[in-house]
Amino acid sequence: MQKTDFLVIGSGIAGLTYALKTAARFPDKKVLVITKAAADETNTKYAQGGIAVVNDLENDSFAKHIEDTLIAGDGICNEKVVEIVVKEGPERVEEIVEWGASFDREEDGDFKRGKEGGHSEYRILHHKDVTGKEMERALLESVSRLPNIEFVNHCFVIDLITQHHLGYLVTKSTPDIECYGVYVLNLETNRIEKILAKITLLATGGNGQVYRTTTNPTIATGDGVAMFYRAKGRIENMEFIQFHPTALYEPGLLGQAFLITEAVRGDGGILRNKKGEAFMERYDARKDLAPRDIVARAIDSEMKKTGTEHVWLDCRHFSREKFIEHFPNIYEKCLSIGIDITRDMIPVAPAAHYSCGGIKTDEWGRSSIRNLYAAGECASTGLHGANRLASNSLLEAMVFAHRCFLDAAEKVDKITLNDALPDWNAEGTSEPREMILITQSAKELRQVMSDYVGIVRNDIRLQRAMRRLDLLWEETENLYQGSTLSPQLLELRNMISVGYLIVKGASFRKESRGLHFNTDYPEKSSLVQNIVL
Repeated sequence: MQKTDFLVIGSGIAGLTYALKTAARFPDKKVLVITKAAADETNTKYAQGGIAVVNDLENDSFAKHIEDTLIAGDGICNEKVVEIVVKEGPERVEEIVEWGASFDREEDGDFKRGKEGGHSEYRILHHKDVTGKEMERALLESVSRLPNIEFVNHCFVIDLITQHHLGYLVTKSTPDIECYGVYVLNLETNRIEKILAKITLLATGGNGQVYRTTTNPTIATGDGVAMFYRAKGRIENMEFIQFHPTALYEPGLLGQAFLITEAVRGDGGILRNKKGEAFMERYDARKDLAPRDIVARAIDSEMKKTGTEHVWLDCRHFSREKFIEHFPNIYEKCLSIGIDITRDMIPVAPAAHYSCGGIKTDEWGRSSIRNLYAAGECASTGLHGANRLASNSLLEAMVFAHRCFLDAAEKVDKITLNDALPDWNAEGTSEPREMILITQSAKELRQVMSDYVGIVRNDIRLQRAMRRLDLLWEETENLYQGSTLSPQLLELRNMISVGYLIVKGASFRKESRGLHFNTDYPEKSSLVQNIVL
């Protein structure tokens, strides 16, 4: 058993920002950061495009950024939260620059600013085409200098510990559910351990791996959302899954696809169909810089019309030198598979990218479970609404990590650890005889979600998806109850839960709004609502 003052689950930008601030504020308290892989293997690391921030008030304004975010969010954003993130964002960006993050600059020292879909001004700061990786590097270096932060890598969180583990009946309507810590599977010792914490932050990232093709790394299996839902916490708007319009298409590839950042279109890249036509003008006046939901549906439509598995992104008019300067990672990746961007168009197709819903929080990152906060992609703060505006996610993660820190700092000394909690009981379990029972179920889940709950949906597809998920859940729960635990089994269980929440939210939303498009309800409802599960 371990005990800590602050427990951080996840080591992306949200988790590390929070850990850094709490450790610096309380040098005599312990901050424990848990991650199921290496510390730098996070969704943050794969964020190419940049971070949206208004720090050039001569040419931009908070009002414009707020308006752009609200338009993209399609009526579901919490306007107060949007204002908080946009107005507090510049200070958080200044902090990470002070911590060592480097953003590209002009010759006069000012930041280079890009423009992406849905933005009315040039406000995207970037570090080449590996912005997230640079921010992650700076945060890890800063965190390493604080002796009261401890990392436990390769440690899989199984479940949150609440009153349920003390023998009480806990339901969705139970008032004041409390989080006392977590049970974890230590992958290095293969032992199940108990960690008690005064305050816990879930910063577990996204859930793109529930789909067949995603820009997310293999770790993005929705663990935080799933364990929070099992603990009877409130989840909202899970139906709003953002598909990035332009993932690199590689025949036969399943799992993580290489992202072609929206910044390429911001710099003038043109989407073309099989016939070579620039088709976006037929779908939106903003053409290739329309919000992602519009671009992804347009590409999906063109692929279905022409019977192709991808469209093309035309960058042949770019200067090779400037492309390499801004997008060196993309240039090298394309070249490695035989694509010279000055001669060849890039094959692209939509891939699951970002979850706009998640653990419902208030403006301080507080969840419906006491002493438990959520920040980053696993949280639903109200910023993104029905569709995330490009490059708002890194900003949101830093702003809410800071707000979680401020609120937690006021509470930590008033909380005592609960020593009465039982150890994990693994009695009656055995090694699974066939790993194919797990791997095949994961494959079936991804197939179901991609075919029935993708960019375009309808009621029949959603009903089919729910029936198949019910069967997968029943089979997996039986396996879970009788087997010793493994990362593969735990991830499968979590992905099925997340798939269920996405389908359930999509079934309840009888309209088409933002990222959720149902051909049975093609119009937007006059009733604006959040779907809370």
